[in-house]
Amino acid sequence: MHNHLRTFMLLAAMTALFVGAGYLIGGPGGMAIALALAVAMNAVSYWNADKIVLRMYGAQEVDERHPDRLIANFAADVHALADGAGMPRPKVYLIDSEQPNAFATGRDPEHAAVAANLGLLRMLDRREIRGVMAHELAHVRNRDTLTMTVTATIAGAISALANFAFFFQGNDRDRPGGFLGVIAIAILAPIAAALVQMAISRHREYGADAGGAEISGDPEALASALQKIDAYARGGMINHQAERNPATSHMFIINPLSGEGADNLFSTHPATQNRVAELMKLAGRAPSVTGGPRRSGTAVPVTPAERGPWSS
Repeated sequence: MHNHLRTFMLLAAMTALFVGAGYLIGGPGGMAIALALAVAMNAVSYWNADKIVLRMYGAQEVDERHPDRLIANFAADVHALADGAGMPRPKVYLIDSEQPNAFATGRDPEHAAVAANLGLLRMLDRREIRGVMAHELAHVRNRDTLTMTVTATIAGAISALANFAFFFQGNDRDRPGGFLGVIAIAILAPIAAALVQMAISRHREYGADAGGAEISGDPEALASALQKIDAYARGGMINHQAERNPATSHMFIINPLSGEGADNLFSTHPATQNRVAELMKLAGRAPSVTGGPRRSGTAVPVTPAERGPWSS
């Protein structure tokens, strides 16, 4: 209920922003057009935001029948984790990008999808991959995915308001905000887009980390994976699709645009070291530093997971 209320408030706020911007740019006529566009955008976001995001990244659905054993094992592990958590099996997607990363999407657990970059399968071992995908399943179980996908769609649309303001034709007398109103919108719209991305509390990542550790029974595997993913992101491994669609960066397990060193007001993700510390507390151990390339051959054969506090 909390997530549904949060999504409703987000959509209402964005609708108000669109309508207000339309009024400042084009008066009552602009407000009417903006209202119609906002209603249409909200409907599309609710029913199709997951498809839009997957299409942005060129994601391809995969399953256990894939001829590449690495990919087949990946899909099988996601389904096994979902079965163990008593969840509906999500669709599994693969993105052709070398930066290791992953995200979940969909309006509810019955219509969910999880996606991973090819680099995740190549650079992490199987135990770590399971930890990452358990984190994404926790987002699905917590129903974060609707808010995340709708936020991504709306944030991109808000960013376009700046261009819309400059290209709108008409006499300044027809614009209640005048030229200064247009300038204000052009400046504030990108800031509003950033605020939308932060509307989803960073605490959802901590919650998904804890939930993922419970689903996999192996918090240390997720902690190790987070450190490796963060190290590769900092090492200059560019996610070109994310760079073209920055409004979706908050959906990933680690910021695909840059590795932030500490929590701050404008960060969409908690600092990786803070997340690792929390996971290691769950595991009952002090944080340790790992990272770098994966060991050869560890991504395909099953790596026995160390028993965590939720293991039976």
